[in-house]
Amino acid sequence: MEALPETKLLRLFDVLYTEGSVTGAAEQLGLSQPTVSIWLAQLREQLGDPLFVRTSKGMQPTPRAQALIGMVRDALDALRQIGGAAPAFDPAHSDRRFCVAMTDASHVNLLPQLLGHLRQSAPSIGFRAGIIDVTLAERLQSGAVDLALGLIPELGAGFYQQTLFTQDWVCLARADHPRIGARLTLSAYRREGHIEIVSGTGHHLLENALRHARVTRPVVLELPGFLGLSAVLETSDLLVTVPRQTGETLASRGTLRLHPCPFPIPPFTVKQHWHTRFHQDPGNRWLRHACMALFGTTPAARLQPSPA
Repeated sequence: MEALPETKLLRLFDVLYTEGSVTGAAEQLGLSQPTVSIWLAQLREQLGDPLFVRTSKGMQPTPRAQALIGMVRDALDALRQIGGAAPAFDPAHSDRRFCVAMTDASHVNLLPQLLGHLRQSAPSIGFRAGIIDVTLAERLQSGAVDLALGLIPELGAGFYQQTLFTQDWVCLARADHPRIGARLTLSAYRREGHIEIVSGTGHHLLENALRHARVTRPVVLELPGFLGLSAVLETSDLLVTVPRQTGETLASRGTLRLHPCPFPIPPFTVKQHWHTRFHQDPGNRWLRHACMALFGTTPAARLQPSPA
Protein backbone atom coordinates (compact mmCIF):
# COMPACT_ATOMS: atom_id res chain seq x y z
CA MET A 1 0.00 0.00 0.00
CA GLU A 2 1.37 3.41 -0.98
CA ALA A 3 2.16 5.63 1.98
CA LEU A 4 -0.04 8.70 2.36
CA PRO A 5 1.26 12.20 3.07
CA GLU A 6 1.51 12.77 6.81
CA THR A 7 -0.78 15.80 6.62
CA LYS A 8 -3.71 13.65 5.41
CA LEU A 9 -3.11 11.08 8.13
CA LEU A 10 -2.93 13.75 10.82
CA ARG A 11 -6.18 15.25 9.54
CA LEU A 12 -7.85 11.82 9.59
CA PHE A 13 -6.63 11.22 13.16
CA ASP A 14 -8.13 14.55 14.32
CA VAL A 15 -11.48 14.05 12.54
CA LEU A 16 -11.85 10.45 13.77
CA TYR A 17 -11.14 11.58 17.32
CA THR A 18 -13.83 14.28 17.03
CA GLU A 19 -16.50 12.34 15.10
CA GLY A 20 -16.10 8.94 16.76
CA SER A 21 -17.12 7.11 13.59
CA VAL A 22 -15.75 6.12 10.23
CA THR A 23 -18.95 7.33 8.56
CA GLY A 24 -18.74 10.77 10.17
CA ALA A 25 -15.06 11.07 9.31
CA ALA A 26 -15.75 10.12 5.69
CA GLU A 27 -18.43 12.83 5.43
CA GLN A 28 -16.16 15.47 6.99
CA LEU A 29 -13.25 14.62 4.69
CA GLY A 30 -15.33 14.08 1.54
CA LEU A 31 -14.08 10.50 1.21
CA SER A 32 -15.68 7.09 0.91
CA GLN A 33 -15.88 4.84 3.98
CA PRO A 34 -13.56 2.22 2.41
CA THR A 35 -10.96 4.93 1.79
CA VAL A 36 -11.15 6.08 5.41
CA SER A 37 -10.78 2.47 6.56
CA ILE A 38 -7.67 2.06 4.39
CA TRP A 39 -6.15 5.28 5.76
CA LEU A 40 -6.94 4.19 9.32
CA ALA A 41 -5.21 0.88 8.71
CA GLN A 42 -2.11 2.75 7.56
CA LEU A 43 -2.21 4.95 10.65
CA ARG A 44 -2.48 1.90 12.90
CA GLU A 45 0.45 0.25 11.16
CA GLN A 46 2.68 3.34 11.39
CA LEU A 47 1.92 3.99 15.07
CA GLY A 48 1.74 0.35 16.19
CA ASP A 49 -1.61 0.79 17.97
CA PRO A 50 -5.33 0.29 17.13
CA LEU A 51 -5.88 3.98 17.97
CA PHE A 52 -9.69 3.77 17.63
CA VAL A 53 -11.80 0.72 18.54
CA ARG A 54 -15.49 0.00 18.03
CA THR A 55 -17.67 0.19 21.15
CA SER A 56 -21.35 0.65 21.88
CA LYS A 57 -20.62 4.38 21.90
CA GLY A 58 -18.86 4.42 18.54
CA MET A 59 -15.15 4.50 17.69
CA GLN A 60 -13.41 5.28 20.95
CA PRO A 61 -9.74 6.36 21.20
CA THR A 62 -7.22 4.11 22.87
CA PRO A 63 -4.93 5.51 25.58
CA ARG A 64 -2.25 5.88 22.90
CA ALA A 65 -4.61 8.01 20.74
CA GLN A 66 -5.57 10.11 23.78
CA ALA A 67 -1.89 10.78 24.46
CA LEU A 68 -1.27 11.80 20.83
CA ILE A 69 -4.27 14.03 20.07
CA GLY A 70 -2.71 17.17 21.56
CA MET A 71 0.46 16.78 19.50
CA VAL A 72 -1.56 16.00 16.36
CA ARG A 73 -3.64 19.16 16.71
CA ASP A 74 -0.54 21.25 17.44
CA ALA A 75 1.08 19.87 14.31
CA LEU A 76 -2.00 20.68 12.20
CA ASP A 77 -2.10 24.22 13.60
CA ALA A 78 1.59 24.68 12.75
CA LEU A 79 1.03 23.41 9.21
CA ARG A 80 -1.90 25.80 8.74
CA GLN A 81 0.27 28.72 9.87
CA ILE A 82 3.11 27.69 7.55
CA GLY A 83 0.72 27.43 4.61
CA GLY A 84 -1.00 30.71 5.37
CA ALA A 85 -0.20 34.14 4.02
CA ALA A 86 3.12 35.73 4.97
CA PRO A 87 2.79 38.21 7.83
CA ALA A 88 2.20 41.73 6.63
CA PHE A 89 4.77 44.45 7.24
CA ASP A 90 3.37 47.38 9.20
CA PRO A 91 5.79 50.29 8.78
CA ALA A 92 3.90 52.50 11.20
CA HIS A 93 4.62 50.13 14.10
CA SER A 94 7.73 48.23 13.01
CA ASP A 95 11.06 48.79 14.77
CA ARG A 96 13.04 46.96 12.10
CA ARG A 97 16.45 48.39 11.19
CA PHE A 98 17.16 48.71 7.47
CA CYS A 99 20.53 49.15 5.78
CA VAL A 100 20.71 50.66 2.29
CA ALA A 101 24.09 50.70 0.55
CA MET A 102 24.65 53.83 -1.53
CA THR A 103 27.36 56.08 -2.90
CA ASP A 104 28.19 59.36 -1.22
CA ALA A 105 26.54 61.06 -4.22
CA SER A 106 23.32 59.38 -3.09
CA HIS A 107 23.91 60.86 0.36
CA VAL A 108 23.50 64.23 -1.37
CA ASN A 109 20.69 63.30 -3.78
CA LEU A 110 18.61 60.49 -2.32
CA LEU A 111 19.25 60.14 1.39
CA PRO A 112 17.41 63.29 2.56
CA GLN A 113 14.23 62.28 0.71
CA LEU A 114 14.42 58.66 1.81
CA LEU A 115 15.06 59.53 5.44
CA GLY A 116 12.25 62.09 5.41
CA HIS A 117 9.84 59.47 4.05
CA LEU A 118 10.90 56.91 6.66
CA ARG A 119 10.55 59.38 9.52
CA GLN A 120 7.04 60.23 8.40
CA SER A 121 5.63 56.81 7.47
CA ALA A 122 7.75 54.55 9.71
CA PRO A 123 8.84 56.60 12.74
CA SER A 124 10.17 53.66 14.76
CA ILE A 125 12.27 52.14 11.98
CA GLY A 126 16.06 52.43 12.21
CA PHE A 127 18.11 53.28 9.15
CA ARG A 128 21.77 52.94 8.23
CA ALA A 129 23.47 54.09 5.03
CA GLY A 130 26.02 51.45 4.05
CA ILE A 131 28.92 51.67 1.64
CA ILE A 132 29.29 50.09 -1.79
CA ASP A 133 32.49 48.06 -1.93
CA VAL A 134 33.77 44.61 -2.92
CA THR A 135 31.85 42.98 -0.05
CA LEU A 136 28.47 44.28 -1.22
CA ALA A 137 27.28 41.05 -2.87
CA GLU A 138 28.07 39.05 0.25
CA ARG A 139 26.35 41.58 2.52
CA LEU A 140 23.21 41.62 0.35
CA GLN A 141 23.11 37.83 0.35
CA SER A 142 23.49 37.59 4.12
CA GLY A 143 20.90 40.28 4.81
CA ALA A 144 23.40 42.67 6.40
CA VAL A 145 22.37 45.07 3.59
CA ASP A 146 18.73 45.14 2.52
CA LEU A 147 19.02 47.20 -0.64
CA ALA A 148 21.71 48.84 -2.78
CA LEU A 149 21.14 51.99 -4.84
CA GLY A 150 23.39 53.10 -7.66
CA LEU A 151 25.26 52.04 -10.77
CA ILE A 152 26.52 48.61 -9.68
CA PRO A 153 27.17 46.48 -12.79
CA GLU A 154 29.34 43.98 -10.90
CA LEU A 155 26.35 42.38 -9.15
CA GLY A 156 25.75 39.14 -11.02
CA ALA A 157 23.42 36.17 -10.81
CA GLY A 158 21.31 35.83 -7.70
CA PHE A 159 20.28 39.49 -7.57
CA TYR A 160 17.27 41.43 -8.76
CA GLN A 161 17.64 44.90 -10.22
CA GLN A 162 15.09 47.59 -10.96
CA THR A 163 15.73 50.82 -12.84
CA LEU A 164 14.91 53.98 -10.90
CA PHE A 165 16.08 56.79 -13.19
CA THR A 166 18.60 57.76 -15.86
CA GLN A 167 21.44 60.17 -15.18
CA ASP A 168 23.24 62.39 -17.63
CA TRP A 169 26.13 64.75 -16.84
CA VAL A 170 26.51 68.45 -16.08
CA CYS A 171 29.28 70.84 -15.07
CA LEU A 172 29.30 73.02 -11.96
CA ALA A 173 31.11 76.24 -11.21
CA ARG A 174 30.52 79.11 -8.83
CA ALA A 175 27.73 81.41 -10.03
CA ASP A 176 30.04 84.45 -10.31
CA HIS A 177 32.93 82.65 -11.98
CA PRO A 178 35.05 85.42 -13.53
CA ARG A 179 35.74 83.70 -16.87
CA ILE A 180 32.58 81.66 -17.48
CA GLY A 181 29.34 83.33 -18.43
CA ALA A 182 25.99 81.72 -19.07
CA ARG A 183 27.49 79.09 -21.35
CA LEU A 184 30.48 76.86 -20.73
CA THR A 185 32.42 76.40 -23.99
CA LEU A 186 34.68 73.49 -24.80
CA SER A 187 37.72 75.79 -24.89
CA ALA A 188 36.87 77.09 -21.41
CA TYR A 189 36.42 73.50 -20.22
CA ARG A 190 39.91 72.65 -21.50
CA ARG A 191 41.42 75.79 -20.01
CA GLU A 192 39.94 76.01 -16.50
CA GLY A 193 41.13 74.01 -13.49
CA HIS A 194 39.02 71.00 -12.48
CA ILE A 195 38.06 68.97 -9.46
CA GLU A 196 38.03 65.24 -10.13
CA ILE A 197 35.85 62.89 -8.08
CA VAL A 198 37.83 59.66 -8.23
CA SER A 199 35.40 57.22 -6.62
CA GLY A 200 32.60 55.17 -8.09
CA THR A 201 31.75 53.63 -11.45
CA GLY A 202 30.68 57.02 -12.79
CA HIS A 203 34.30 58.21 -12.66
CA HIS A 204 35.28 55.56 -15.21
CA LEU A 205 32.41 56.58 -17.51
CA LEU A 206 33.60 60.18 -17.43
CA GLU A 207 37.23 59.23 -18.06
CA ASN A 208 36.23 57.06 -21.02
CA ALA A 209 34.17 59.92 -22.49
CA LEU A 210 37.08 62.35 -22.11
CA ARG A 211 39.41 59.96 -23.94
CA HIS A 212 36.86 59.28 -26.67
CA ALA A 213 36.28 63.03 -27.24
CA ARG A 214 40.04 63.70 -26.97
CA VAL A 215 39.41 66.33 -24.30
CA THR A 216 42.17 67.11 -21.82
CA ARG A 217 41.69 69.24 -18.72
CA PRO A 218 43.96 70.42 -15.91
CA VAL A 219 42.96 68.57 -12.71
CA VAL A 220 43.87 70.78 -9.74
CA LEU A 221 42.16 68.78 -6.97
CA GLU A 222 41.22 65.12 -6.58
CA LEU A 223 38.51 64.21 -4.07
CA PRO A 224 37.46 60.71 -2.94
CA GLY A 225 33.81 61.79 -2.84
CA PHE A 226 31.39 64.68 -2.76
CA LEU A 227 31.93 65.73 0.85
CA GLY A 228 33.04 69.37 0.85
CA LEU A 229 32.68 69.74 -2.90
CA SER A 230 30.25 72.67 -2.82
CA ALA A 231 32.41 74.58 -0.33
CA VAL A 232 35.49 74.20 -2.54
CA LEU A 233 33.58 75.31 -5.66
CA GLU A 234 32.12 78.34 -3.89
CA THR A 235 35.58 79.55 -2.83
CA SER A 236 37.55 78.82 -6.01
CA ASP A 237 37.45 79.14 -9.78
CA LEU A 238 37.45 75.38 -10.29
CA LEU A 239 34.96 73.31 -12.31
CA VAL A 240 33.60 69.83 -11.68
CA THR A 241 31.76 67.37 -13.93
CA VAL A 242 29.10 65.38 -12.07
CA PRO A 243 25.88 63.44 -12.64
CA ARG A 244 22.96 65.79 -13.18
CA GLN A 245 21.05 64.98 -10.01
CA THR A 246 24.09 65.72 -7.87
CA GLY A 247 24.72 68.96 -9.77
CA GLU A 248 21.12 70.10 -9.42
CA THR A 249 21.13 69.39 -5.68
CA LEU A 250 24.39 71.26 -5.09
CA ALA A 251 23.28 74.20 -7.26
CA SER A 252 19.91 74.55 -5.54
CA ARG A 253 21.27 77.01 -2.95
CA GLY A 254 22.06 79.53 -5.69
CA THR A 255 25.80 79.93 -5.13
CA LEU A 256 26.72 77.51 -7.91
CA ARG A 257 25.69 77.48 -11.57
CA LEU A 258 24.81 74.44 -13.65
CA HIS A 259 26.23 74.19 -17.19
CA PRO A 260 25.63 71.63 -19.93
CA CYS A 261 28.71 69.56 -20.68
CA PRO A 262 30.42 70.86 -23.83
CA PHE A 263 31.15 67.32 -25.06
CA PRO A 264 29.03 64.15 -25.04
CA ILE A 265 29.11 61.80 -22.04
CA PRO A 266 26.93 58.66 -22.19
CA PRO A 267 24.16 58.60 -19.57
CA PHE A 268 23.76 55.74 -17.12
CA THR A 269 20.91 54.20 -15.15
CA VAL A 270 20.62 54.18 -11.37
CA LYS A 271 19.00 51.00 -10.09
CA GLN A 272 18.02 49.37 -6.85
CA HIS A 273 19.43 45.90 -6.24
CA TRP A 274 18.49 43.14 -3.80
CA HIS A 275 19.24 39.45 -3.31
CA THR A 276 16.75 36.80 -4.40
CA ARG A 277 16.64 35.46 -0.82
CA PHE A 278 14.70 38.55 0.20
CA HIS A 279 12.56 39.03 -2.90
CA GLN A 280 9.37 38.02 -1.06
CA ASP A 281 10.31 39.47 2.33
CA PRO A 282 7.47 41.90 3.26
CA GLY A 283 9.79 44.50 4.81
CA ASN A 284 12.20 44.43 1.89
CA ARG A 285 9.32 44.74 -0.55
CA TRP A 286 7.98 47.76 1.34
CA LEU A 287 11.38 49.43 1.24
CA ARG A 288 11.75 48.80 -2.51
CA HIS A 289 8.30 50.17 -3.22
CA ALA A 290 9.13 53.27 -1.15
CA CYS A 291 12.32 53.86 -3.17
CA MET A 292 10.46 53.39 -6.43
CA ALA A 293 7.73 55.84 -5.35
CA LEU A 294 10.34 58.42 -4.30
CA PHE A 295 12.91 58.09 -7.08
CA GLY A 296 11.42 56.11 -9.97
CA THR A 297 11.06 58.23 -13.09
CA THR A 298 11.15 55.67 -15.91
CA PRO A 299 7.67 55.00 -17.37
CA ALA A 300 8.17 51.23 -17.28
CA ALA A 301 10.78 50.41 -14.66
CA ARG A 302 12.39 47.08 -15.41
CA LEU A 303 12.32 44.38 -12.76
CA GLN A 304 14.64 41.52 -13.61
CA PRO A 305 17.30 39.25 -12.18
CA SER A 306 20.81 40.47 -12.81
CA PRO A 307 22.52 38.62 -15.67
CA ALA A 308 24.51 35.52 -14.84
